[in-house]
Amino acid sequence: MPMDPRPVQVVLVHGVRTSATMWRAQIRHLSDRGTPFLAPDLPGHGSRMAEEFTLDAAFATIDAAVRDAAERGPVLLIGHSMGGILSTVYVGQETPPPVDAYIASCCTAIPRGPGLMFYRTILDALLNLPDRGAAITQAVLRATLPEETRGDFGAGGYADHIQDAVLASLVSLDVPAALKRIRIPMWFVNGQYDQLRINERLFTSLVPHAELIVVPRATHLATAMQPRVFNAVIDLGIATLEARQLAASAD
Repeated sequence: MPMDPRPVQVVLVHGVRTSATMWRAQIRHLSDRGTPFLAPDLPGHGSRMAEEFTLDAAFATIDAAVRDAAERGPVLLIGHSMGGILSTVYVGQETPPPVDAYIASCCTAIPRGPGLMFYRTILDALLNLPDRGAAITQAVLRATLPEETRGDFGAGGYADHIQDAVLASLVSLDVPAALKRIRIPMWFVNGQYDQLRINERLFTSLVPHAELIVVPRATHLATAMQPRVFNAVIDLGIATLEARQLAASAD
């Protein structure tokens, strides 16, 4: 007799400079549907702003959340931007961690080369402004995000002081090698106008079983710009894991 599936556990990994608050629209959605979740702050961000950011500490944070969640059910890992790059490398380890499905949000770019250098140059220019670019940031958010999510990215504070160092640390990661090792269900989710679509074709070619979902009329902040669309992708990931459990129990 088929057994009832264990509840899918969602782990959310935020991007650089922001914090777990960027997931508020997704957290509300998961709470409404009764899906358990964990949304940790990475070192140097949000509630851990005073801590030093290192790759080892970031991976340890992701691993702790995943292994905690895996004790209660299959894990759907979701990473955005820098958090997506870290999560991709984490999922694609030679010894796979206990992640059962993965959504890589707005992170189809290899973190090195001219693109990264240009991004860091723009960042340096913003941070050298008297207000460290706060006025420009707020203007962009007002122009692009709906009122319901507009305050979410900055609610936990902005980790301006470490952003350049964080981006520089990503250069050492071998993202293509990690992608080749991923065998679990996976979705690449990009905003239509996201600047990190630069290596989208390469990424999808390295994980041929993964699905690519492009969110229309969205930028790099697709989770907040089109939260209902992104939440529907999360529902797809959860349904996929529930279906796989039922199929396994029926065998």
